[in-house]
Amino acid sequence: MPVATGSVQLFRRYSGLSSVTCRWRSRSSVGCSCLKSKPPHELEKKEEEGFSVLGADIPWEENVIWSTFAVYMFCLHIPLSFGGLSIVANLLHLNPLRPHTQVLSLVALQMVELSGTILLLTNTAKPQCKSINFLKGNNDSIQGRNWLLGSALGLGCIVAFIFLTSLVADQLFASKDVHSSELEKIMANGDVSRSWCFALYCIVAPILEEIVYRRFLLTSLASRMEWRKALVISSGIFAASHLSGDGFLQLFGIGCVLGACYSWSGNLASSVIVHSLYNALTLLLTLLS
Repeated sequence: MPVATGSVQLFRRYSGLSSVTCRWRSRSSVGCSCLKSKPPHELEKKEEEGFSVLGADIPWEENVIWSTFAVYMFCLHIPLSFGGLSIVANLLHLNPLRPHTQVLSLVALQMVELSGTILLLTNTAKPQCKSINFLKGNNDSIQGRNWLLGSALGLGCIVAFIFLTSLVADQLFASKDVHSSELEKIMANGDVSRSWCFALYCIVAPILEEIVYRRFLLTSLASRMEWRKALVISSGIFAASHLSGDGFLQLFGIGCVLGACYSWSGNLASSVIVHSLYNALTLLLTLLS
């Protein structure tokens, strides 16, 4: 298919479509009973503090946060997201994998990753917090914030940020054409492959990444430090986990916006929707190119 040029090409190239994913089980989650209620004066003070509504009580002990994340990264994310296709190719004796086999393998691998992640986060939670609502934040006291409004503003910020940084990159660096990328091959392979690709990047990937980097990591860090510092750290780790040197800056910006949506609303659905719509827009640009 034709290759996009200029800012559209950079928009697609630095899209940040992740290789992580799996299946969502939000309806089976119930509220965590371990979160302690705070005195009214502390709740009022928290509301007056402004932007972030994330609370201090979390389902995980502070001393297991980094060890839990390390288990996820080195036992689930890296082996499945970056090594899984090679294992599938060896098992099927197909090298390279056909586009439809590749996308179906990605869906299966990343569903395993999401299932393993939910199991890991559930088993490492405090004894009284084994039933975790992954959709909500850790502060149920803040009501009335419109997470749909937060999602709309977040999506607008991401699109504007990517467009501006793409223009700057276009001016500073020579535009490079990317021929026959794996994503382009999958999108050009037919309606079935395209459908699986949209399901992978617009449903599974956003759910998994938002659970790991916002619901778990950002929430945990914000419980022990100022929320802006937690946002920067979690966004930096989010960008680095994609192992994309060229796209690090844009991925970091995307992580900051997604984290801000979640921090403001206290509802993970806000960042999931923004993440999903942005990935959908990137796939559409790839398809149109």
